[in-house]
Amino acid sequence: MKRTVNNLTSLDQYIEQQYGESGTSKRERFESEYKNFRIGFLLQQARLEKGLTQEELATKVGTSKSYISKIENNVKEVRLSTLQKIIESGLNGHLELAIRL
Repeated sequence: MKRTVNNLTSLDQYIEQQYGESGTSKRERFESEYKNFRIGFLLQQARLEKGLTQEELATKVGTSKSYISKIENNVKEVRLSTLQKIIESGLNGHLELAIRL
């Protein structure tokens, strides 16, 4: 593992050390779980920015508070159609996706 000046390790170097190089099964699992965590975190931040509780958001979308909590805490994966409904109907936002090849 490379070290930089002052004996610091970059985040990319740390991830490679802990989870292996890109393409390995351990690294792929980590990256997949990170994406789910990130979706939950972004959803939580948007909800808080709108000043909504989990229960208020759930009511607007027609789901349960526990379902919103599970998404935000990376306990449950969310379907794309459900995420879109939460963002558009519950948060009055817009979901944007990108595909990179």
